[in-house]
This record gives sequence, structure tokens and C-alpha cells, in this order.
Amino acid sequence: MKQTATVNYHVHKPQRQAFELDAGGIVGNLIAPELAPTQVVVTDVRNTDALVRFDDASVGFATSPTTVRAFDAKGGWQPTYDAELTKLLAEQVGAQDVIVFDHTVRVDDPEAVRKPARNVHSDYSGQGAKQRLIDILGEEKAAEWSQGHYAFINVWRPVDAAINSAPLGFIEPGSVAAKDWILLDLIYPDRVGQIMGLAANPDHEWVYMSKMSPDEVAYFNIYDNRGRPSVAHSALDMVEDPTLQTIRKSIESRTLVRY
Repeated sequence: MKQTATVNYHVHKPQRQAFELDAGGIVGNLIAPELAPTQVVVTDVRNTDALVRFDDASVGFATSPTTVRAFDAKGGWQPTYDAELTKLLAEQVGAQDVIVFDHTVRVDDPEAVRKPARNVHSDYSGQGAKQRLIDILGEEKAAEWSQGHYAFINVWRPVDAAINSAPLGFIEPGSVAAKDWILLDLIYPDRVGQIMGLAANPDHEWVYMSKMSPDEVAYFNIYDNRGRPSVAHSALDMVEDPTLQTIRKSIESRTLVRY
């Protein structure tokens, strides 16, 4: 089933571009580079015979209920949820070791500290991923992991209610040209990272799963040192059912896995 949505692509510039997070010392304050709103056609994989598999598309979907009832700021739920994600990634992608190193709860509300990411991107450049590996493991252990097969994989889950607006969409890696990628700096108050933005291309093939519930997850590849493609993704500006008034809320977990 085909739908239409609006996404914000990045724009090629002669100079390096950057996002500045918590700019001016204000938590949640984001300064973004120029973005180009673009209407795209998206395929709902829930209602199609076309299978989307992690092995082929670097993104997969699974039913994976959690015992966590509230992802609150106190964080007492994290050990339980991290264990669930470790089991999920072992089963779904064959991960032998899993380190869960970040959780971000996003709420589609103007007053929220972290809102859905409405720019087409992938979370790390190649250099950014290698530096993050060192940040997490330290230089000695990072060198050890680099001798084998490792990857950064994100796991995304709706919270509280099924997603009715701003679902997470993904671009099939085979439809992305190398020239579409744009290196971007990610400036935090205490460090600088690198991500990859994506410029518009009519060849891009967008997919998503409609009305994902809190019992469902999407897991997707961000960086793989053996060459599995990174997945460009973004919140999709679209509404499934205009009669519903639920607020889009989700948790995205970043993991480092070793195969």
C-alpha cells in the first residue's frame, strides 16, 4: 500500500554544515542547517507482500513486547530494557555481544526536550562511528573489536500508544546514490561528532510500517565495519487517522554489537 508523506532533505553546500545541540547552553535548543521539505511516496510494509529483511535492506521489524511500563527519567528501567534489547538483537541479527549505550525518548510536542528527528539522515559517518567505538570501549578494546565484525544498530519503539502521526520511515539502501550523502558535524556542548545527511533523489524508495504499537520495534543498521549499508531515516510528516488525537511518542536505543 502506498502513502504520501513530507520529509526534510538536506541540501548540498560548498561549506561544511552542522547541527548544534543544546545550543547556547539551553537543553533542547537545536540549530539546524538548511532543509528542503519534499513530498515522497512511502510503501507500508505491513500491508504489502514485499518483505523487508535486515539482511537485504539493513532494516527489520519485529514483534517484541517489553515488560517496562514507563520510560521515565529516573532510569530504573534501563537494566531490564537493555537485557530485552540484547536478547532481541541476538535473535534477529545474530549479535554475540551487545552494548546498549544510549536511550532517547522523543515526544511530538512543541514543549518536548527531544522531538522526532525530522531530517533525512544516518547517525554516524564512517569516521564518526570509529571515534564512537573508541569513546565507548577505549582505544585498546576498540582495536580488538575492529579486528572482527562490529556494527552500530538502533532499535526504535513506540511508547504509550500506537503511532498515528510522524511514523519513522526508511530508505531502501539500494536506491541511494553515493552522491546523495552529505557529511555533517554534530556539535554538542562537550564534543563534536559526525553524521550523514541525505540530499533528495527521486530514485529513493521509502518504506515504513503503519500504526506500529508499543509491542513492535524497528531495528536498523547505522554503521557496519564489514560494509552492510547504513539506512537513511526520518520521521514522516503524515497522519494515519485524522480522527485520532494521540501524541507520537517513541524511544530510540543505540547499540554497539559484535557478531
